[in-house]
Amino acid sequence: MRFLKLFVVFVFMSISLSAFASQPEVKKAKTVDELAAMYDVSSCKQCHAKIFEEWEKSIHSRSLIGSPRTVGGIQGAIKNWISFKHSGVKEAKDITVDHWKTACFKCHLPQIEDATDEVAAQIAEAYVKNDRATLAKVNINCLVCHNKMAVTHQWRDGKPERDTVYGTKDGTHMDKMYKNLKKSSTMTASVMCGQCHQGPLIDRPATTQCSTLFGSYLNAYLPNGGNKTCQECHMKEVDGHAMFSFRDRNYSDPAMVKRALDVEVDAKKGYKSIELPNLPPAAKVIVKITNNAGHRIPDG
Repeated sequence: MRFLKLFVVFVFMSISLSAFASQPEVKKAKTVDELAAMYDVSSCKQCHAKIFEEWEKSIHSRSLIGSPRTVGGIQGAIKNWISFKHSGVKEAKDITVDHWKTACFKCHLPQIEDATDEVAAQIAEAYVKNDRATLAKVNINCLVCHNKMAVTHQWRDGKPERDTVYGTKDGTHMDKMYKNLKKSSTMTASVMCGQCHQGPLIDRPATTQCSTLFGSYLNAYLPNGGNKTCQECHMKEVDGHAMFSFRDRNYSDPAMVKRALDVEVDAKKGYKSIELPNLPPAAKVIVKITNNAGHRIPDG
């Protein structure tokens, strides 16, 4: 009986692992333009015009440029790699896919896995030259979230199928290339966002203390009684879903800041025992800030 159980388990594991590895290898992109074409989402606009417009205005749509600190931060990483004795990088053209995967592009461009080292070097040189036109060609778009990153428990559920768009239901998808629609539990769970909005990357060769937004959500917001997912606050349903926090007016939008923070200021004139002409005026200022968000502010 025990032998039979072990045999059944072995067969199950064999089937699962063979299914996990059954998809044929994707032909690697050899240029930035080829990688952009591989992840082209222009057809999404035909049916999802409003959502597509919101995405176009988002930081995700320019993930290699991002906020004012993004380009400088990645340029700094390149300088560090060149200075590191054992990095294998003497100049930007030496940077490979593996270099990017260990740090920045784990989140800023996960599809770099589908490109050759020539593409990795091309992007690195674009950073050195501040060639933003090249950097703007690839980004975090519909396919990255609804296909490549849409399944987290891949030993259990398998890798994302290449002809499938993942969402909240099963069905057919009106697209020549992505014909299937499948439900993924990842899509409505905070771990979907946590794949990138987390950290640190301590397990990586290029050890990096990255932003820990998801950690703040897990370790502070939830234990203190919070019960919303990332999506419930940042992607409220409006004719499908609206990506409020992804637009240009995200953390710099006064309306969003007003919702997230309560600020009370109590200022009073200070009094001195001796008034001198050159003595600057004194004041007593008490500022009280209450964070209403589900995580630290600011964070990434």
